[in-house]
Amino acid sequence: MPDKSKAYDALKINRRNRLLLSLDGGGIRGIMTLQMLKKLEQLAGLPCYELFDMVAGTSTGGIIAGLIASGKTAAQVETLYVELVREVFTKRGLLANRYANPPEYTKVKYREILKEILLDGTIQDACSKTGTDILITSKDVAAGEETYFTCFEHKGNYTGTYKDILLRAALEATMSAPTYFTPLERFVDGGTTTYGNPVMAAVMEAVRYGPAGKYSTNKLTVFSFGTGCRPQFVPPEKVDNPNGIDALFWLQWLMTESSDDSSDMQTFLLRSRAFSDLDFRRFNISLDKESINKLPNRELGEKAGVEAAWLWDLTDEDVANIPLDKVSLFPLMQIIGEAMVDFIANAQNPPFSNDLVDAKGKELLVSRRGDVDRIRTQLSDPQWLDGFEH
Repeated sequence: MPDKSKAYDALKINRRNRLLLSLDGGGIRGIMTLQMLKKLEQLAGLPCYELFDMVAGTSTGGIIAGLIASGKTAAQVETLYVELVREVFTKRGLLANRYANPPEYTKVKYREILKEILLDGTIQDACSKTGTDILITSKDVAAGEETYFTCFEHKGNYTGTYKDILLRAALEATMSAPTYFTPLERFVDGGTTTYGNPVMAAVMEAVRYGPAGKYSTNKLTVFSFGTGCRPQFVPPEKVDNPNGIDALFWLQWLMTESSDDSSDMQTFLLRSRAFSDLDFRRFNISLDKESINKLPNRELGEKAGVEAAWLWDLTDEDVANIPLDKVSLFPLMQIIGEAMVDFIANAQNPPFSNDLVDAKGKELLVSRRGDVDRIRTQLSDPQWLDGFEH
């Protein structure tokens, strides 16, 4: 095993701690995560599979986690990831469409590439090769529950209900998003409901269900990487009459909010006094102009897929609703990830040494808009309430 002491010191990690890496889902936006992981490896002087005791991921984050656990550096994963993403979003046919004729894409090429990379290795094979514990999520529609594909090593023994399944099977299950791809028999994308961010599942599985004595919250450092949340700021006067067809608006709103709210609840809980002994570090950004303009400005170039020439020229419309499958925006997401690395480097010394929040616990790169005075005034006024149109 490598000597991690220098890496721990470089990242200000208590040497007694074990390290857990958790990677969110998010389609093409996973390229943002890889920019940060490359910088993390540079600072640590170790690849992630040697630095972390456990890796966990959902959907695109599950793919990255699985490749890391199989012994790939972040730079190697990026090369493979770019190929996978460009091939996985291959139209199933001219008439294929998410809504009218789903699924829109075929997984044939994705399967071929994964088999070429991973052969028929099992989750335990990867775990034993690198010594890295693994958790990959997927939703079991037949059983009505989330499934954790895990393998834990402890003193030469391996545990995990599904430790002997093919790693590439788990990586297909976790990314089989409904309407985008066919399910893998009973399994669909791990982030379909509330597990787009798998960090709470990873901590719980490690501490509660992992090998006895291996993980505990008071001796654990968690790195959690998001792929950009999508805030939906609706002006108060438009809430009861949104743009477009009401049913479609609220369906889209609900699908986005349920995932983002679940992620927020997990991060808020892990930052709370309930886990005051946990070293938790979350790195994410909301995809809106307010947050983007906090990043160092960067030239975008012609390949970014937008009309804006510079990062600060992006509008809310450019970034707020980036589809998970729009490969043409892949370069833009990569640039945002690189700019996030620069921001973190300027905000923290050394980079990635703390949770990305201010002194009050507010996330530095996630926009939240309150209106306390307005709410207090309106909801304290009987005349306003009684006169509000139902």
